[in-house]
Amino acid sequence: MYTALRLQSKLKQELRQGTVEIVVVDPEPYMTYQPFLPEAAAGSISPRHVVVPLRRVLPQCRVVVGEVTAIDHSERTATITTLAAEETGDGAMAIGYDELVLAPGSVSRTLPVPGLAEVGIGFKTVEEAIGLRNHVLEQLDIASSTRDPAVRDAALTFVFVGGGYAGVEALAELEDMARYAARYYHNIKPEDMKWILVEATGKILPEVGPEMGRYAVRELRGRNIDVRLDTRLDSCESRVAVLSDGSRFPNRTLVWTAGVKPHPILAATKLPLTERGRLRCTAALQVDGVEHAWSAGDAAAVPDLTAEPAEPGGPRPECAPNAQHAVRQAKVLAENVAAAVRGGPIVDYAHKYAGSVASLGLHKGVAHIYGRKLKGYPAWFMHRAYHLSRVPTFNRKARVLAEWTLAGLFKREIVSLGSLENPRAEFELAAGTGRHNEAS
Repeated sequence: MYTALRLQSKLKQELRQGTVEIVVVDPEPYMTYQPFLPEAAAGSISPRHVVVPLRRVLPQCRVVVGEVTAIDHSERTATITTLAAEETGDGAMAIGYDELVLAPGSVSRTLPVPGLAEVGIGFKTVEEAIGLRNHVLEQLDIASSTRDPAVRDAALTFVFVGGGYAGVEALAELEDMARYAARYYHNIKPEDMKWILVEATGKILPEVGPEMGRYAVRELRGRNIDVRLDTRLDSCESRVAVLSDGSRFPNRTLVWTAGVKPHPILAATKLPLTERGRLRCTAALQVDGVEHAWSAGDAAAVPDLTAEPAEPGGPRPECAPNAQHAVRQAKVLAENVAAAVRGGPIVDYAHKYAGSVASLGLHKGVAHIYGRKLKGYPAWFMHRAYHLSRVPTFNRKARVLAEWTLAGLFKREIVSLGSLENPRAEFELAAGTGRHNEAS
């Protein structure tokens, strides 16, 4: 989306003359600003303000809502399955192109853990974030209304697997929200809830450095969150999380945030990939050894020109697959594609890593920016300021800022709208089909 946004500005004259067409293909008609997902899950930001509608911000582009199933770069065609094709049975459509920008991002990386596919909850999309919020609040309702101690304990046990940004921020924000919500339940206290973070390595938030990572562990444990380092999830069958240290936790909530992997479409392109499945790219964001093919973001393995090789004469390390690089790469990528269309020179991407920020809940955070280490309120403020500056369009910035302001003046909303996941249940019941709203 960032590349198309820049391209429609750079190629304004060609678009007006009709000599150029920009086609954007995505399974969803919006882009999700993922750093705001934890706050959306906690209710600090409305879900509709976490996404950016493509048709609104890309008026000069042709937006196709569909999924690319195959790319034949030798023929310069992309095969796309759309919702209309599924309804009419017309099959997939083919779109020809001159320049290909392949930026599908990443998907959740799962492991063959018994029971994970049946009970695990991801945290990559806005639908998952809002579904998780409703689910957590629903567990409080279940625990409050049962006399069965086993059911109550399982409902109040929340297991998060993965100590990266997604796992730590999601757990911290939701724990904050649930602790606040507990005051409105006559028979639930914050200490009744068990929040468990499982991390296979010996540290969390490696991007903010060892010192800030250790501080984050102390902060979470100080809030009675059970942080298990050097621990793996061995099984979660029958809603019982079995850890590698022998612990067993009956639960009704297991959130899987243990890393990401490149989008599967990359393997179907016949373009050169690295050992980790990412597109091998040059510093100019071109697919290495392939003309008219470009990439950026999580899908691209781009050499970091600002970092020194691990060994003299060896290859440079790759840019980290995060939003900081992706947004800046998109700008250079658009400039290079525009230059290729016009026959101008292309430039290399180079950006020295500025650092990282992470939220640990309301008014709490850690940051490592330009060598400076921040924690607590200053880091939390830096986190919000940075992401507010990066979320696209002035419209979204204003709406997010307004919601933050209102959230500071009024109390949190703690209502669960779990019926959103099955909106026809009430009507089906009224129509006499006998179906009831299923508890998540």
